[in-house]
Amino acid sequence: MNLKGLHSVYFLGIGGIGMSAIARWFNYIGVPVYGYDKTPSPLTEALSQEGIAITYLDAVDQLPSDFASDTQNRLVIWTPAIPQNSVLKNHLIQSGYILKKRAEVLGMITENMYTVAVAGTHGKTTTSSLVAHLLKHAGKNIAAFLGGLTQNYQNNLILHDEGSDENPIVVVEADEFDRSFLHLHPNISIVTSADPDHLDIYGDASHLLDGFRSFIRLTNPTGKLFIQNRALKKLGRNVLGNTALYEYGLESTDIKATSIVAGIKGFTFDYVAGDVQIPSLLLPIPGFHNIENALAAISVALHVGVTQEQIRSGLDSYLGVKRRFEVVYQDEKRVYIDDYAHHPEEIRAFLSSVRAIYSDKKITAVFQPHLFSRTRDFAEGFSESLSLADEVILLDIYPARELPIPGVKAEMLLDGITSAKKGMKSKEELLSYLDHQQPEVLVTIGAGDIDRLVSPISNWMQHGKA
Repeated sequence: MNLKGLHSVYFLGIGGIGMSAIARWFNYIGVPVYGYDKTPSPLTEALSQEGIAITYLDAVDQLPSDFASDTQNRLVIWTPAIPQNSVLKNHLIQSGYILKKRAEVLGMITENMYTVAVAGTHGKTTTSSLVAHLLKHAGKNIAAFLGGLTQNYQNNLILHDEGSDENPIVVVEADEFDRSFLHLHPNISIVTSADPDHLDIYGDASHLLDGFRSFIRLTNPTGKLFIQNRALKKLGRNVLGNTALYEYGLESTDIKATSIVAGIKGFTFDYVAGDVQIPSLLLPIPGFHNIENALAAISVALHVGVTQEQIRSGLDSYLGVKRRFEVVYQDEKRVYIDDYAHHPEEIRAFLSSVRAIYSDKKITAVFQPHLFSRTRDFAEGFSESLSLADEVILLDIYPARELPIPGVKAEMLLDGITSAKKGMKSKEELLSYLDHQQPEVLVTIGAGDIDRLVSPISNWMQHGKA
């Protein structure tokens, strides 16, 4: 299929962060793009401003006439987040349109490009955006399909220069959900983590690990694998055959960080990989986990010819990703940080870093669990990791693609949380409650619609009102 020669493309679930990047790519190359999503969001509003027509009604009469007039040379791209009973999806299937998942199309777009694929149950977005930024900052011809909005580029898509003499490098997130990463063709693979997740898809942790092993084996034999040391212990060193394997991490033997200093404006560290040492690097985004992400990104940058000085200045200019340890507001008395963490290990890494930076202040964490199945499967881990905060406020579970599971509620986490103060609040009650508490360090955590609270909380902190 010639993707650039299509008549038009229709996206089912266009507001997803991965879907919207591909929609932007088609729009950029001149293919008419249309889409449906359940609810408006800042992302769908941005796509509309870029000229993409979006509907929010799951009804056949919402299809644009020039797309609905014929099935030939038209493509439907869908996400598994679309429910099975979707009126639009079932109509398009029955009408004979070609339907492909987002992951299939991403594999088709990148098939003939030198690909850096970043996999992991957490750390993908920060690591892939770091790789993309270091390479672009150094003048490399790159494209990137990212799972978050980078602060440097205010986008989840970075486009390569098709007129350049230099062959492009494409950086992609290799998503394990629905085994999406098995559609990719990596020249360089990164695995940031392999903790149990998406057990609704894989069934158990062992099958998830098998999925990661299958992804790793897709790496070009002449390429390289950079793998975080705890993930390597789970997957085994014999996972890749003869392809070069490099372990990285704070406790790694191959690639590691030393002389780490935690600070409010970022972390400093030395990069050490055998004889290669780059001292006193500044990573402006805080977090011990982000140092590990930076180790992988630096290693890839060195491999494709970025100099040490370019890496130093590239790191120094990196602004991070929206909702990844994002310091939304800060003054002399208090700070507000927002983070996308939605897995116990992500929350543990995030709150441990917050604690290291603000060791003498009270930390109040507002957490919205994401998915009933994930809350059920990792309830104990969520309670334990959230207990790193002094106070925990739970919001109701964000269901995303799932229907409720009997007996699974956010309240089930409360008994296991050992923080001095804990409780449930609705989103509507939250600001009034915070106004009476005046938290010193406030963090919001979660992958659902908790992001809708970021602006009201920031306005409240700055002006005393939502």
